[in-house]
Amino acid sequence: MLTFKKNRQGSIAGFQPSTSKSRPRARFVRSLLGCTFALSAGCSLPVQAAPEEIQVYMDDLSGPGQFGLDVHNNYVISGADTPGYKGELPPRHVYRLTPEFYYGLTKTIELGLYVLTTRDAQGGTHNEGGKVRIKYIAPHDATTGFFWGVNLEAGKTNLRVSEMAWNAQLKGILGYRTGPWTLAINPNLDWSPSKGGGPVVGSLDGKVAYSLAEKTQIGFEIYNELGPVSNPQALNKNSKTLYAVLDQEVGGFDVNAGIGRGLTNDADRWVLKFIVGTHF
Repeated sequence: MLTFKKNRQGSIAGFQPSTSKSRPRARFVRSLLGCTFALSAGCSLPVQAAPEEIQVYMDDLSGPGQFGLDVHNNYVISGADTPGYKGELPPRHVYRLTPEFYYGLTKTIELGLYVLTTRDAQGGTHNEGGKVRIKYIAPHDATTGFFWGVNLEAGKTNLRVSEMAWNAQLKGILGYRTGPWTLAINPNLDWSPSKGGGPVVGSLDGKVAYSLAEKTQIGFEIYNELGPVSNPQALNKNSKTLYAVLDQEVGGFDVNAGIGRGLTNDADRWVLKFIVGTHF
């Protein structure tokens, strides 16, 4: 999640959190999980959607045998108040809470599980399905130079958040570090194995970040939907959103916070995102 983070084996590369910090972190994890299950059960939370995961993939990877949790929070401040297809949850004032559990299988492979939930503008809470993923990051210098990898995910979601029940995505992970600068791009291919799933759709996400300090970065993230791969569309079509973001490590937790502005008519106008992650 954090671009200054070279792996998920500690707060920063080579650092192992102390036992004294692990106990409050464990309590925090339990609180996060409790909140998630409460939302799924229909409790009233003070916050009330956008994609379940607004994130540019970097070279973060859990060590072998290590578990972690990222909690993705997205809220559409200003967006369409009518559904884009029959059965869709209108985006305006929708809050999406998505816990992502992950596990380091080897030094280069990580497994993940997403649990999707939403809270609509009227306060109703919904379970929206789940997804699994497998991520590979090639061995590389974690401090400078080029890195690459690939992520494959698939899952079943409800009609409220996806027109097709079954969906899959192949994500490329390409990046480069030099001095305080980090650049990363994710070329993506999305498709549905469901009957009548339609064409393969492309998108391109990117991030540029600048390190202000060892544990602090600022930067921009952009998310570009490109339309069907077989029928490329004009740049002013489909959803395109630019985010100003802050990456910060706080007490062993990774935080990514940002505010996004839609650049096209198909995009939500304003979106808030907040990701908090920890490792255990």
